[in-house]
Amino acid sequence: MPIATVNPANGETLKTYEPMGEEELERRLQLAEATFRTYRTTSFADRAQLLNKAADLLDDDQQEIGRVMTTEMGKPVKQARAEAAKCAKAMRWYARNAERLLADEEPAESDVRDSGASRVRVRYRPLGPVLAVMPWNFPLWQVVRFAAPALMAGNVGLLKHASNVPQTALYLEDLFHRAGLPEGCFQTLLIGSGAVDEILRDERVKAATLTGSEPAGRAVASASGEMIKKTVLELGGSDPYVVMPSADLDRAAEVAVTARVQNNGQSCIAAKRFIVHTDVYDAFAEKFVAGMEALRLGDPLAEDTDVGPLASEQGRKDLEELVDDARRSGARVLCGGQRPDGPGWYYPPTVLAGITREMRIHREEAFGPVATLYRADDLDEAVLIANDSLFGLSSNVWTRDEKEVERFARDLEAGSVFVNGMTASHPAFPFGGVKRSGYGRELSGHGIREFCNITTVWQGA
Repeated sequence: MPIATVNPANGETLKTYEPMGEEELERRLQLAEATFRTYRTTSFADRAQLLNKAADLLDDDQQEIGRVMTTEMGKPVKQARAEAAKCAKAMRWYARNAERLLADEEPAESDVRDSGASRVRVRYRPLGPVLAVMPWNFPLWQVVRFAAPALMAGNVGLLKHASNVPQTALYLEDLFHRAGLPEGCFQTLLIGSGAVDEILRDERVKAATLTGSEPAGRAVASASGEMIKKTVLELGGSDPYVVMPSADLDRAAEVAVTARVQNNGQSCIAAKRFIVHTDVYDAFAEKFVAGMEALRLGDPLAEDTDVGPLASEQGRKDLEELVDDARRSGARVLCGGQRPDGPGWYYPPTVLAGITREMRIHREEAFGPVATLYRADDLDEAVLIANDSLFGLSSNVWTRDEKEVERFARDLEAGSVFVNGMTASHPAFPFGGVKRSGYGRELSGHGIREFCNITTVWQGA
């Protein structure tokens, strides 16, 4: 895949880039290693000042970088600006909280005495250069949610971004440079996916994080495992959205629309499987379909657009194949289901009902604005359907029954359970999944400690 900006609204190639050669890549790896030796000793206060400056610059750039993201991967421009604002917020949160999150821990005095020590501390120390392999769907946020904690912990970052968002990738390197971070603290590597394995196997790279597909996750985990290197993986998701009889149906249906089509439906944490109790199934389905049909599909640079094009022609083809397979196997198309005429990689908001386990869309992640409806006879069946997935990233539950809340919180196989609200990430809360959705956590204190050497410092009498 070439490293290029191709506008998904019309298929026009706007900019192309040559991949970095071996000599330039080696220079950057040397720079990362050298920079880490000094950056790791900087104070939290100094790092916070730099990250806050980056946040201020990002706020100033919001309009410009919003248009770049939209042009590169097609999200509605108002959502792109919101993504930039969210990134600035996360930078400030880590600048404010990193020192507290990574403060030395003192074990219980009784345990210290029992060990024969006069003092014991647990200290969090940075690992070194960390490779981040990032996707195109949230081209700023996916990177910043790694970079902000990693940089505040004293690590340095190497970014291998998706090949279709090179301008956003280069912007991020420039942003941190303008904020005053040393040159080697955060570097964008314009390389193809074939070069990742060699970088992972380089002894100067100490760990890796990846957000992306299952095959990419397996490749990074395999190479890192052979080299005994720490990895964090956030892979696909096919999140359930469960609606029970006590739910506020109007609100549940309204949020369901946004939960499915956010980012043009190209989000790992978008709700994808809508599991509705039979007592309210018909009423919910009517409201949900009406909401999906009312969405405006169009130019992502227009302020009134709700859903823009998919990011790539192949992405649309993959989505169409899932819908066509379900239709051939007996699924009912309640709205959408046909690509519109004209240029660009658009696909309409679509709702499918009558889903069976044999259909591919039941097993695979639909990365686009396509929702599947399931009917559940009771809470037990709702849980069974929700967990009948290879993925376990997040989940959504709508109920006003506290006993049901506790049951779902206990039994849903997911990294998050959102009750009466839509899944969203926040810097203060851990984010990640189970099963084939990956392992490890990003954000919160859990995320910043993922790439730290947890060191026991034992002192005798």
